[in-house]
Amino acid sequence: MAPIATAFANPFRPGAGHRPPYLAGRRAEEAEFRKTIKQTVILENMILTGLRGVGKTVLLESFKPIAVQEGWLWVGTDLSESASVSEDNLAQRIITDLSVVTRNIYVGSPEQMAFGFAGQNKDVVPLGYDALWGMFQNTPGLIADKLKAVLLFVHPFIQRAGRRGIIFSYDEAQNLSDHREKDQYPLSLLLEVFQSIQRQEIPFLLLLVGLPTLFQRLVETRTYAERMFRVVTLKRLSDAESKDAITKPISAAKCPVSFAAPSVDLIVKYSGGYPYFIQFMCKEAYDAWIQLTSEGKEASVPVNEIIRKLDNDFFSGRWSLITERQRKLLFVISHLETRNDEFTIKEIAVKAREFPNATFGSSQINQLLTALTLAGLVYKDRHGKYVFAVPLLADFIKRTMEPSK
Repeated sequence: MAPIATAFANPFRPGAGHRPPYLAGRRAEEAEFRKTIKQTVILENMILTGLRGVGKTVLLESFKPIAVQEGWLWVGTDLSESASVSEDNLAQRIITDLSVVTRNIYVGSPEQMAFGFAGQNKDVVPLGYDALWGMFQNTPGLIADKLKAVLLFVHPFIQRAGRRGIIFSYDEAQNLSDHREKDQYPLSLLLEVFQSIQRQEIPFLLLLVGLPTLFQRLVETRTYAERMFRVVTLKRLSDAESKDAITKPISAAKCPVSFAAPSVDLIVKYSGGYPYFIQFMCKEAYDAWIQLTSEGKEASVPVNEIIRKLDNDFFSGRWSLITERQRKLLFVISHLETRNDEFTIKEIAVKAREFPNATFGSSQINQLLTALTLAGLVYKDRHGKYVFAVPLLADFIKRTMEPSK
């Protein structure tokens, strides 16, 4: 059995945005995307949202070949915080991404609107970054006017190339925000430019991916954003989908060992249906199984050891950044019946009475929740209630803070 451990690759791939060997579920979300890209006039853009570990980035990457097959061009990247520093930075980000799909288009002067290929005449130039950025800088007006001018200029060439339009896809879009104190409004700029372009029936579509705070931020920035976007929220996988995510990669790869039904049930239970946790637990379990089998020992899923490693790799970094007082509040929240859904300040205050060492008034709870929101552990939803921003956080808190029996 020794060669199994050294020669056979583990089929599971936990990681940030790494595509799993089998993408379980998500048919409804794919159907929503296909419906969105069927629009001839863009009336709705798309927001893909959900907690960390639910598979947003993986699903986003699965959308790209669908879009290309339907005749769309695809541009975009992660929206870093630096892109949100200023309107100019955001415009440069969009033009940089746009130039990736226009650089093989060759034009003469803007007046000629020539469409050809390099070498046909000495005035023909590629419509790459330098040409687009030069056009941006030389257009009079505000940054929004300049960016609109570039997009309007590019559109006819996209049509002549036989493409339906361009999808501008941005992950980690919750990083984008306005900065009133610095008189910089990059998020407002993005919404204004694309609304204006789409009103002119130009098929440039926005696909934004981010945490659940994203849509609320967009609506707070521009009220019309609520009508600009179709929101698709990724939830945890069902038990059946989770089992497929566990068993199908093993079957497809013809692995030398496989999980028995009780082991599959354990992984489904402790992963909570979150794709990242399924990949993490399966990889660790499979590594352990191969090692035990190669040593001639009976294979089993080392649940406690895997959970301990998950705590260290996924939760501990965030936990270490908060105060003891904040931890006590989270401990109270972890005992709410609604801990995995929405909870209110009032519910927390009532539950806190059951813990002698965790007395909190409503104003204190409000202040602590504000700090925990900034720390990325909770967020306030559209209904004014709070939700854990990290999946399975309540279970981790209980494991960490419950007295040992």
